[in-house]
Amino acid sequence: MQYGRKEARIYEIIPGALVWITFIGAVALSVYTPLWAIYVIILFDLYWLFRVVYFVIFVVYSWNRFRTSIRIQWFEKLKEEKEGWEELFHLIFLPMYGEPFEIVDEAMRALTQSHYPKEKFIVVLAGEGREEERFRGVAEKIVERYASAFHQLLVTVHPPGVPGEIISKGSNLHYAARMARDYIDGQQIPYEKVIVSAFDIDTIVHAEYFSCLTHSYMSQPDPTRASYQPVVLYNNNMWDSPAAMRLAAFSTTFWILTELARPDRLFTFSSHSMSFRALVDVGFWENDMINEDSRIFLQCYMHYNGQYSVVPLYIPVSMDTVAGPSLFGSLINLYKQQRRWAWGVEHFPYLILKFQQRPGIPFSEKIHRLWLQLEGMYTWATAPVIILILGWLPLYFADSAVKTTVLAQNAPHILAWLMNFSMVGIFVLGLLSFTLLPTRPERHDPYAFIFIIAQWVLLPITIILFSALPAIDAQTRFMLGKYLGSFNVTQKMR
Repeated sequence: MQYGRKEARIYEIIPGALVWITFIGAVALSVYTPLWAIYVIILFDLYWLFRVVYFVIFVVYSWNRFRTSIRIQWFEKLKEEKEGWEELFHLIFLPMYGEPFEIVDEAMRALTQSHYPKEKFIVVLAGEGREEERFRGVAEKIVERYASAFHQLLVTVHPPGVPGEIISKGSNLHYAARMARDYIDGQQIPYEKVIVSAFDIDTIVHAEYFSCLTHSYMSQPDPTRASYQPVVLYNNNMWDSPAAMRLAAFSTTFWILTELARPDRLFTFSSHSMSFRALVDVGFWENDMINEDSRIFLQCYMHYNGQYSVVPLYIPVSMDTVAGPSLFGSLINLYKQQRRWAWGVEHFPYLILKFQQRPGIPFSEKIHRLWLQLEGMYTWATAPVIILILGWLPLYFADSAVKTTVLAQNAPHILAWLMNFSMVGIFVLGLLSFTLLPTRPERHDPYAFIFIIAQWVLLPITIILFSALPAIDAQTRFMLGKYLGSFNVTQKMR
């Protein structure tokens, strides 16, 4: 994203520069002062071990909240505890591009199976003018099958080539939200009485999702000053996905679980909900950027001078893992998806520039937000490479004098011990992953779960190839001003 202020380029360079300074510095230290490099690597591994323990504690905490939440009959709880819930409407956006009818049909069918009254649903099927003929064919069948199930089913077609826009989900949502506002104004529904949910087209909502969301919305002191983030699962095609896709999916879910346990650092991610009042106040999702799902939180946060938060919902929505026509195609799509997520680095200069215009936000809060953004992107790109590759370089380059020191002789054992201890965290995550699996389809062998167990041995490889490398790629491109320019749509297949 181009910012129009000269200092923005400096801020765009910072994250990628830190990554490459780290890599070059690690190699230089290993070659020229291997003893110092050993000290640094051990300290870094200790820090990462602390992060792993920290990560697992919060995963287990959120997992327990999740397991409790999905057993609650939220609609009954809503009717018992909240007066006036009947006045609220749910505005549900389903942007799509290229997905077949079967994917859309499954998402719509899940909405009709919600325990919340469907006459309170305003569903927006948002297509792209770049494929209008194909989209219209799908939309006609969807309208014929589901229009009578909801209060209203709107169909919008985002026109291509709008000046100032990029090809992205955000530009589609921006247009669809403007069209939905026209409808809501015509119906004279107060914006505060409309809860928005922006879902990917493959999203399968839990039957109690909207009841839980409504209950949480009505429990907030000012519900219009908050977004609502559910647990994101990738269960729709989990059993049919290759191991790398499953590992990436579980890793994302576990990351979301840790973030839900710490609302002070929580951003919206992927499928999320918020008030229509806030969405209108900030001018809808931005139409000239890649990661609109997390940016919308920052838009609201800045608009309300820091008086905006994300409320965790321990109720799931389920989507597809990455797919492709072949294993190689699936791996390519996975890499592109991870790079697109890592393009969230574009929020760093946005934060700095906006903070300069918001003196009302405490300085300590600004530092906290900037640190979370920068540290998260930095460790995403560097930690796996340092621990699994660069951490062993000092031992390779050390001369005989260094190798005879007590530290050098014990370094392999220390590093191995730290890595083995970190494996306990992987073991815990492996166990928890079983509880998140959907029911095994009958077409799969009863012993297929063995492959689910075995897949975790691939984590060191996948975390390098499909986590660290995409993050390095994104931050390097951003540093060099080689912007992605368009939204890479994750392929969805059945």
